[in-house]
Amino acid sequence: MTIVQSTSPQQPGDVVVSVPAAGPAEVARAAGEARAAQPGWAASPPATRAAALDAAAAALADAADELTALVIREVGKPRAEAAGEVARSVAILRYYAQQVYHPLGAVHASSAGAGLTYTRRRPHGVAGLITPWNFPLAIPIWKAAPALACGNAVLLKPAPQSTACALRLHELVAPHLPDGLLHVLPGDAEAGRGVVDIADVVSFTGSRSVGSGVAVAASQRGVPVQCEMGGQNPAVVLRDADLAAAAAQIASAAFGFAGQKCTATKRIVVVDRAAEFTSAFLDAARKLAVGDPADAATVVGPVIDQPARDRVVAAAADAVAAGGRVLMGGADEEHAGWFVAPTVVDGLPDGHDLLCEEVFGPICAIVAVDSDAEAVRAANSVRYGLTAAVYTSDLASALQVTEGLSAGQLKVNAPTTGVDFYLPFGGERDSSYGGREQGTAALEFYTSLHTVTMALPGRG
Repeated sequence: MTIVQSTSPQQPGDVVVSVPAAGPAEVARAAGEARAAQPGWAASPPATRAAALDAAAAALADAADELTALVIREVGKPRAEAAGEVARSVAILRYYAQQVYHPLGAVHASSAGAGLTYTRRRPHGVAGLITPWNFPLAIPIWKAAPALACGNAVLLKPAPQSTACALRLHELVAPHLPDGLLHVLPGDAEAGRGVVDIADVVSFTGSRSVGSGVAVAASQRGVPVQCEMGGQNPAVVLRDADLAAAAAQIASAAFGFAGQKCTATKRIVVVDRAAEFTSAFLDAARKLAVGDPADAATVVGPVIDQPARDRVVAAAADAVAAGGRVLMGGADEEHAGWFVAPTVVDGLPDGHDLLCEEVFGPICAIVAVDSDAEAVRAANSVRYGLTAAVYTSDLASALQVTEGLSAGQLKVNAPTTGVDFYLPFGGERDSSYGGREQGTAALEFYTSLHTVTMALPGRG
């Protein structure tokens, strides 16, 4: 029997949960129960589904302190961000409780004259959701809530590192739903493959290498699939930007939660004033409190595990070997867990891996350029396009540069991090595959659109 075990990244000896992994038989059983429960749920009145999601939101709200502590313990998220994630999960459930009343389609004139033609959306059936550890509550909820609101059943396969959060989420939400409608399937690749092979619609968040395989497998079965696969996000600092304000925002976006967000800033492209910006940025980064994520003052906690720490340290060493400079940071030996100090690199040659590939941790690179046009080229020079930020005090520059950037989320004088759950979320190129998540875009993804033509008897 394979066991899934998660440990606390700030205290690696602390086993948060240890449970059997779901194998093929468990996945098949859960899918069978979900398929049995789904038709009745889909046929239930909107008010029934709304009340269930509202009740689930209330259950999460009542358990907010407990959930915050669990997120801190299991994935090392700093307290302020962990509490914010719980509140966001509650808000998402309440939002989709109201979206059950969203229009199902539209009425059109019949091409035959008399009669009626209309479109209607219907749930796919069983939604297979594969979620990462870095947002152990919010991402499962922002996938499951719209799927459930539309009348689907849900199979959730969480990352092994966030198994306890997913299981507790199920304990809080499932009692407010019909039996068998929501399942959590702990495990690793085998459980994930099982979910992709049996679900009627698939949503994935994780790495590009895994996500591309999920997209292929689901597409070959002919089921709708969306994959969010990370980013190598640029912050572009134009010559007229408020450098101190930009530096403070970007430092938080690069290093908050140890840089373990798909929207974290990984490259800082500075026009003309690189030396001045770098000085301000290092000052801002040094002010970020590193330490125990349970401490309310902490901004930078541990990375998730030892391999993650090793990857960040190796990336910094490789940067030096390529001729770059490490201006600050590196392995943090002061704390007992998997800590890495905020790490800043500059002087890298074009095309270096640190400028092109996502390193999921507290490390970013500064790139000096001479013009806005060169900044846009540098920002767009990678295969990812999730989010990008521009810092400027000039409206014309803001409009021109954002028009040239290729990313799903564009921010002006705002950090690359941060997502509004009621708006579409997704990226360009290798950052995303398939439809957008969140907002009403999610309602479209978790339903199939049908066209219905009703002609009068005897007419034709």
